[in-house]
Amino acid sequence: MEYWAMVFHSVFENSYLWLPLLGFVVGFLGSVIGGGGGFFFLPVLILLFHVPAQIAVSTSLAATLPVCVVGALSHYRNGNIDLRMGSIFAIAGIAGAIVGAGLTGLLSTGQLKVSFGIYSILLAVHMMLSNRKKIKAEANGDVLPEKTSFQKRTSGSVYGLLAGIITGTFGTSGTAPVLAGLFAIRLPVKVIAGTSLLIVFVNTVSALGAHFMVGKIDLTLVYFLTAGTIIGAFAGPRLISGVRIERSENSVRFWFALVMMAFGLLMIIS
Repeated sequence: MEYWAMVFHSVFENSYLWLPLLGFVVGFLGSVIGGGGGFFFLPVLILLFHVPAQIAVSTSLAATLPVCVVGALSHYRNGNIDLRMGSIFAIAGIAGAIVGAGLTGLLSTGQLKVSFGIYSILLAVHMMLSNRKKIKAEANGDVLPEKTSFQKRTSGSVYGLLAGIITGTFGTSGTAPVLAGLFAIRLPVKVIAGTSLLIVFVNTVSALGAHFMVGKIDLTLVYFLTAGTIIGAFAGPRLISGVRIERSENSVRFWFALVMMAFGLLMIIS
């Protein structure tokens, strides 16, 4: 009985009819940009649907899984996954996810929202500065030095651990640090999208298992969200397989960072 107390069905509300649309957008963006899109679930569930923070964290994790599975399989078929780098990120992320799940039980709702906001803003600033450096180098005709194998492994372990902690703590699938880490080691955008989904899948499974001990999952929300995320996750990889997305890498980085910063500010203000 204690196990099933962690899983429940909330009473249906008319506003839930918007969840499949939200799920489709998140599933589509998650499979195109990478990371499963779980970053968007938490602030939307809290700010728009007024779901309690701790429940939103666990529910966000459960709703992210279908995006990761469908999106990762589609990207794998298209050759958009770097298994070696994905394994390095994922191994470090498992440990971080377990630690993060424990932290969730120690934070109040207000502390969780403010912490998420600060983390989002700091990571957005980091991505913008890195993007600015890359644009400046391209404008000057400079070629940024290739990362050594050791630098890639080190970056993968650090960002992977951070992503795991974020996944377990905020239920956002660790999208932001995973993408920041993969961008930092300068993988192509298509490979980043596919590899990040593999990493996020491993982190999410680990964090979700840990959250059965400390959180609650609202299956009603999960059903409505996944109804849209699965369709969006199928559509995303098919779109970018025929698009020269590399031409807009800098724009992808900039707009993703801008959205992260906006959500961060909203979470702090709320």
